[in-house]
Amino acid sequence: MRVVAADLLSRAGSWPLVRAVLAPTPRSMRRIALAGVIADTVIMSTGAAVRLSSSGLGCPDWPQCSTADIVASKNTGQTLLNTWIEFSNRLLNFPLVVIAALVFIAAWRFRPLGPGGQKRRDLFWLGVAQPAGVVAQAVIGGIVVLTKLAPAAVSVHFLVSASIVAAAVTLYTRCGEGTVPSTPPTAVVRPDLRLLSAALVAVTAVMLAAGTVVTGTGPLAGNAAAPRYKLPLEGVTQLHADIGWLMTGLAVALVLGLRVSGAPPRAMRAAWIMIAALGLQGLLGYVQYFNHLPAGLVWFHVTGAVLVWIAVLRLFFALRDRGPVNSYRTGPAATAPARQPEPLDR
Repeated sequence: MRVVAADLLSRAGSWPLVRAVLAPTPRSMRRIALAGVIADTVIMSTGAAVRLSSSGLGCPDWPQCSTADIVASKNTGQTLLNTWIEFSNRLLNFPLVVIAALVFIAAWRFRPLGPGGQKRRDLFWLGVAQPAGVVAQAVIGGIVVLTKLAPAAVSVHFLVSASIVAAAVTLYTRCGEGTVPSTPPTAVVRPDLRLLSAALVAVTAVMLAAGTVVTGTGPLAGNAAAPRYKLPLEGVTQLHADIGWLMTGLAVALVLGLRVSGAPPRAMRAAWIMIAALGLQGLLGYVQYFNHLPAGLVWFHVTGAVLVWIAVLRLFFALRDRGPVNSYRTGPAATAPARQPEPLDR
């Protein structure tokens, strides 16, 4: 039996996926981290579809959940479409758990300098955030069900998901950066532009929070019986739009500043992607509002908000550099000391 088990473990170790997770290279580590970003984004998008289509509470007796809920089963007040939207979201949690576990294991095992080399503790903690976030979201999701879609609980649920996406994007970025986490980053643009980028990240986070208040106040807060924020819909919508215009002003100023200051091509690409995503998101926001908030358009708007969040974070990270990852090499070059980049405060 031991021989058979050892043989199976030996064979499994030769499989590309197992090797990529247990002995990740810088390239495979980034691919696994990217899978985490995609999985977190998809689950946020499908979760929004559940609420906006009034498909929530598909398992009203959470956490017990009847055995019938292993497959898609119709619950009181749900159409067949509602049933499948809710069940599909629940089903996607299984690959999300698997991907989160793979991200954590790969981050834990990652040694850029090869076997016996130093681990990246910064990546380890970012990897921990993925499975920890899944557990936290399961608990918060249960609270959402038990409180019958209380708007505050739903807002927290969405914002925690946005935080997990931010951790996943940070992990993906850091996987392609310098080996030593304590190495200070090098600024590739002027300090004022870095500060402007940080302000854009903060305002985008406020924008996401305001968006949850608008949804929790309006007609798409879950179903007709779901509680709402006791706020005027027109007022919170106007506040949301005002924050959007503030975002636009910061984004345009940042892109112009990067352009005239001769920012590196990588930073400019990230800037143009961000401004394009923000422009489409703003246009979609006004279209949905003047068409009386159809659920389909609102779903695109919520999904677009997540993509804008990712684009803003990517731009923020593109404005500094820690150098490339030093991959494992053999021979004299492997012992050559890496050039230390100039820190930001110099």
